[in-house]
Amino acid sequence: MDDNLIESAKEYSAQTGKSVSRIVADLFEIIKNEKLNKEETLTPTIRSLKGILKEKQVDEKDYKKYLDKKYL
Repeated sequence: MDDNLIESAKEYSAQTGKSVSRIVADLFEIIKNEKLNKEETLTPTIRSLKGILKEKQVDEKDYKKYLDKKYL
């Protein structure tokens, strides 16, 4: 890790009276809660589509043909 980052973490720890480990744990808790809140705001339809195209490749030529057919 960057020495400046470590020093900043120690200074923040001293200012807040929390250990660096506690600060990191709190940060991960915040990240987890934000992710859960985002998931809750998605509609069931959107939630069902989430990740459907993961690792799928769309051929640009096929996409262009689709757009040409749709709009021309």
